[in-house]
Amino acid sequence: MVCDCAARPHQHCTPVTRATVSIVIPTREEEGLVGEIVDAVKPFGDEVIVVDGHSRDRTREVAKSHGARVILDRGKGKGDAIRLALEQATGEIVVFIDADGSHDPKDIPAMVAPIKADQSDMVVGSRGKGGSDELHGTLGQFIRYVGSQIIMLAINYRWNVRLTDSQNGFRAVRRSVGLKLGLTSNLTTIEQEMLMKALKRGYRVSEIPSHEYERRWGKSKVVIWKLWWIYVGQFIRDIF
Repeated sequence: MVCDCAARPHQHCTPVTRATVSIVIPTREEEGLVGEIVDAVKPFGDEVIVVDGHSRDRTREVAKSHGARVILDRGKGKGDAIRLALEQATGEIVVFIDADGSHDPKDIPAMVAPIKADQSDMVVGSRGKGGSDELHGTLGQFIRYVGSQIIMLAINYRWNVRLTDSQNGFRAVRRSVGLKLGLTSNLTTIEQEMLMKALKRGYRVSEIPSHEYERRWGKSKVVIWKLWWIYVGQFIRDIF
C-alpha cells in the first residue's frame, strides 16, 4: 500500500518502487509525430494518455491507432489540459512530455526513480544541466532564456533551493501531490505555478539533466512577447 505523501508533505513515506506510471502527452495539431512519441514512451509507463486541444488535423486518430488513451481537453489551454490529465490518470506517478520531439523518452526512468524511492515528490527535467537547442540563437529565444533565469533566481532565493529550470514541461509528479497543489493557470505558466506551489507547500522537488532538442514537428504555440506579462503576473501571485 502506498501512503499519501500529499497529506503529509514533511514526512517520509515507504519507497514505492512498483508504483504505476501514467505518461501524459498534451497535443494540438501534432499528427506528424504523436504516433512516434506514443510508441517511444510506452516502455516506460503503465498507460499513455494524449490530452488533445481540439486539433483540426488527425492527431487524435493517430494517437488512438498507436494505443494511447485520448482525452479531449476543455478548450482552455495547456494548463487546464494538465489539470485534466491529473484528474484522469490512473498511475501513482504522472509524467508529462511534449509531442514535438524535443524531449528524450529515455530520460523517463531516471525521472521517476527519485519519486519511487521516496526521495522526491516532483522531478523536473533540467535544461540548465542537460543543455538545450531551443534557448539560443534568436531574439525570442534570448528573451525566453533571460526571463526564465530571472524567475528561477527569484524562486531559488525565495525558498532557499538551488534549482535550474522552472519552465520545462518535461517532468514527473506524484499524482496525489499534483491534485493537492490547487493549480489554476490555463496556459504554459502552469509549469512555474506547479513548481512554486510545490515548494510553498513543503514538497520535495529535484531535477535530472535532460537535453532539449530542436522541435521536430510544428511550431511553438508560445509567443513570448505576447505572453510575458502573463508570466510575470502569475509569478508575482505565486511567489507571494
